[in-house]
Amino acid sequence: MIDIYKKLEELQQRRKIVFRGGGSKKNTEQHRKGKLTARERIDTLVDEGSFIELYPFMKKSEDSTDPPGEGVVVGYATINQKPIYVFAHDFTVRGGSLGELQGKKIASMMDLAAKTKVPIIGLNESAGARIQEGVTALDGYGQIFYRNVKYSGVIPQISIILGPNAGGAVYSPALTDFIIMVKDISQMYITGPKVIEAITKETVSAEELGGTYMHSVVNGNCHFLATDELEAFQITTKLLTFIKSTTMSKQLTNKDYCGSLSDLVPSESGKTYDVIPIIEKIVDDGSFLEVHKFFAKNIVVGFASMLGKTIGVVSNQPKHMAGGIDSNASDKAARFIRFCDCFDIPIITLEDVTGFYPGIRYEKEGIIRHGAKLVYAFAEATVPKITVILRKAYGGAFVAMNSKALGADLLFAWPNAEIAVMGPESASSVFETDEKDNQILTTSPYYAAAKGMVDDIIDPRETRIKLIQSLIMLEHKKETGPNRKHGNIPL
Repeated sequence: MIDIYKKLEELQQRRKIVFRGGGSKKNTEQHRKGKLTARERIDTLVDEGSFIELYPFMKKSEDSTDPPGEGVVVGYATINQKPIYVFAHDFTVRGGSLGELQGKKIASMMDLAAKTKVPIIGLNESAGARIQEGVTALDGYGQIFYRNVKYSGVIPQISIILGPNAGGAVYSPALTDFIIMVKDISQMYITGPKVIEAITKETVSAEELGGTYMHSVVNGNCHFLATDELEAFQITTKLLTFIKSTTMSKQLTNKDYCGSLSDLVPSESGKTYDVIPIIEKIVDDGSFLEVHKFFAKNIVVGFASMLGKTIGVVSNQPKHMAGGIDSNASDKAARFIRFCDCFDIPIITLEDVTGFYPGIRYEKEGIIRHGAKLVYAFAEATVPKITVILRKAYGGAFVAMNSKALGADLLFAWPNAEIAVMGPESASSVFETDEKDNQILTTSPYYAAAKGMVDDIIDPRETRIKLIQSLIMLEHKKETGPNRKHGNIPL
């Protein structure tokens, strides 16, 4: 006869072994570095007591001295009572490296998330492929990469980088929607400093090679930068509040009239200003969450709400590079636009743009190809799209920044707006004096309105009201494109 109590005692003992991870010594070392363990991270991120672990006893071999679990903790939980799936590399077990079964654990969890349309959050700290397992470890990464791509646009995927990540461990985060990094502890690189020194004779620190400055400022891989792990989890929680279907929660009131809004934009087209205060006045108080804050600062993207409804904001930033568009700004905005379109989030565009940046440097960078991504993203998006021209709208950038020609549902302009092929100074150098009255140089918004390229010219103080009214009107918008497998964005 089976003694169930002995079996239950055995179960408890086995769970204790699983929960210890790499052991007390390695857990202490993790804390000494200012980092939480995998299970502590999950417990801090999710609602208290909500985490349900999956596959805790998975193990490559019973003869292995490693604890069960294969160096990763996976399961499901809730954040603010909303379901999520989560995995956390356990750096105390072989540096969180990925073998065949770890890949299988994560892939199986991703399949469950896709079936239930629930977001995936990855807590990443991994040395990369488990070399001693050979190609089966590489296949494990392939299984994850395939699902990153297969479920892109189906379920939100968020990566939080919480330590060093190398090799294959960086490509899965790169395939997800958002990457959050933590100052001083997060690193991502294809090959570590020691290998680089051995191969190329270059001496570089891990931080220089793949730290937060590299990824948040230089190359733009990082979307959000936190000061510590707790802030990273707080950013994740706020981000998740925007990634869901929402509706207007209340009626318009007198408070929605922005009396001082026009004072924030200088009337002189050559003067710079910060567009962030304008965004913050238009959206619900305290709701704006900027994405990619430190990368391509000449364009601003982020999430916010208007009367409780989630929106995406895309805006030129005259404070940097006069708001002109370069390759990085194009990439940054295009990716954000496509995310919003995937998850039915309306897009508000605030425009004050001098044009695409000219010059040999930008041509060498491929400004044509990169700028085309911005055009493609706006034209492809079928969510409600509303544009407000705050001041300048010059050249091809006027078209690219969600013009009527690209499918904007509504386009408003402030009365001081200048809409033209190019600015007056540039035009003076191109045209003879007697040609300057040519209609090509007409900058008045009323000319564009007369041609149907602007729906209405509005009082700046009514911008929030007009946008909310437009969102209400477009709430049930349905738009379908041609029957095709997919388009071919100019990557």
